[in-house]
Amino acid sequence: MHVHRFEKLWLVAALVLIVVFIGTVTYGAVGAGFGMVGDDGGQVDPTNPQNSSTVKEPGVYRVAESEYDVYVEAKRYKFAPGTDSPIRIPANSTVTFHVVSDDVIHGFEVVGTNINTMAVPGQMAEVTAEFDEPGTYGIVCNEYCGSAHHAMAGNMTVVPESQFETNSTA
Repeated sequence: MHVHRFEKLWLVAALVLIVVFIGTVTYGAVGAGFGMVGDDGGQVDPTNPQNSSTVKEPGVYRVAESEYDVYVEAKRYKFAPGTDSPIRIPANSTVTFHVVSDDVIHGFEVVGTNINTMAVPGQMAEVTAEFDEPGTYGIVCNEYCGSAHHAMAGNMTVVPESQFETNSTA
């Protein structure tokens, strides 16, 4: 059986593309250090997350030198804090976001970063990131949550350390 040289070329090209695809998926899963968001946050009361012992009032809490916890409640159609008042954190800090929802599934994405998780009723999502430079970031819900989903947005401001004051302390 004779195989035309263009057919051989396409077969080789397809095999190379398959190997490249498998390689990029493997690198993204193992080499780059990205992982799935775990269930480390635990379960919370799905109708009132504030009743759970692991959930604090929405706000920014200092837990150590240059380490902060931010508790965010996603609810129709806003983030508390975030929508009515921006989340303010200091530059050169490590921040762990604890995100809960008491009504429906929401998304929590800080635009321009790798922070992207779902807020599922009854669960607390935890995501940690470092912020080195001052700047302003948008916060969006990327899971359809109802008729005003498109308006569910907020802001996070990273300010110089000298301009930062915590909303509350741990």
